[in-house]
Amino acid sequence: MTDSTTPTGDERPDDAERRRLALEKKRERYVWYYLGYFLFGIHVVAFVMIFAVRHAK
Repeated sequence: MTDSTTPTGDERPDDAERRRLALEKKRERYVWYYLGYFLFGIHVVAFVMIFAVRHAK
């Protein structure tokens, strides 16, 4: 079982390190996207709840 971040026999260690850093950067970008969508969603829910409470009879 091989991991995509482990170097194979035919590639140099600096190539493997470069690929690992690129993958880490991509994953970190996805984490920021998920965090942004999560915080945006929380604000939308909060505004809808505020609107509902203020307009309740």
